[in-house]
Amino acid sequence: MDHDTDYATYVRESWDALVRSAVFLGCGLHEAEDLVQTVLVRCYTAWTTVAAADNRDAYVYRMLINALRDSKRRRWWGERPSERLPDAGLPDPTDSVATIDAVHRALAGLSKVNRDVVVLRYFTGLSERQTAEVLDVPPGTVKSRLSRSLAQLATDDHLADLRPGFTEVTP
Repeated sequence: MDHDTDYATYVRESWDALVRSAVFLGCGLHEAEDLVQTVLVRCYTAWTTVAAADNRDAYVYRMLINALRDSKRRRWWGERPSERLPDAGLPDPTDSVATIDAVHRALAGLSKVNRDVVVLRYFTGLSERQTAEVLDVPPGTVKSRLSRSLAQLATDDHLADLRPGFTEVTP
């Protein structure tokens, strides 16, 4: 498979997951799409390195985390206009607004470092080792942050409707 075809396939298969991860990391939807586009442009210019990585997804998620941190350090996002709009979009978010809002509010209640660990581990599907590599922390740190985060999320009122066995009480 040639360079461009391999890259295009990767973008097509990972766009939605990358945008969803950026939203869970604290970006608005449009901000997340811009961030992912920026990261994927950087990936294209270094595609030989990205494609040769042991775990391509972990490499790209690390780029995403770094780009998000960089973007928060400065006011201007450094957007570059493009001639074409992306072909693929996200599903209509109104289909599950309550669930998305509940998860978003619960994640917002976590500290930044704990939210990063939860999103990378559970929403992107990275292993503990890969999450540790992306965040440049020891695997034990990932485990302890996950433990504290899950304990906090288990008692979060925003997620009460999503807990197994929940039955709505009607007056």
